Amino acid sequence: METAFLDELIKTLKDRFAKNMRRHTGIDWSSVQAKLKDSPEKLQALYEMERTGGEPDVVGYDGKTSEFIFCDCSPESPIGRRSICYDREALASRKENKPSGNAIEMASAIGIEMLTEQQYRELQELGEFDRKTSSWVKTPAKVRGLGGALFCDRRYDQVFVYHNGAESYYAARGFRGLLKV
Repeated sequence: METAFLDELIKTLKDRFAKNMRRHTGIDWSSVQAKLKDSPEKLQALYEMERTGGEPDVVGYDGKTSEFIFCDCSPESPIGRRSICYDREALASRKENKPSGNAIEMASAIGIEMLTEQQYRELQELGEFDRKTSSWVKTPAKVRGLGGALFCDRRYDQVFVYHNGAESYYAARGFRGLLKV
């Protein structure tokens, strides 16, 4: 990635960090920036999160691994990651009207993890997300083995978890990701 793109990405992340201090109380931007400068592959993943509409921001720090946790903080599910089914198996099962891709492989290609239901709930404690959209979350193997997949959203000031066939896709459903730097 070109230096100009990296500089612009770091500026965007720094500005977002400063505007949303409640998401990362006690974390200093200079420490985050130092980690970013030493992690070009993580910067690439953050660039893809940004490019696809995720608006990544620092939401925590993992003291065990000494890593900052970035998460998609866009108000709605990232627009560049919507209209996709859950995984490759679900995509292959569709005979007609196939979506353009699937959440599991898209997350892997970006270099991020999909949120678990618990991580999604923790994110919702930092703001109100997915008030008009929904986001696929990592689905337990037992549910996936039966053909289903889980997604979450926020309605009526509550976080809900639902199920759907893994092959389903909707214009308002995408996924949110997490990256440790």
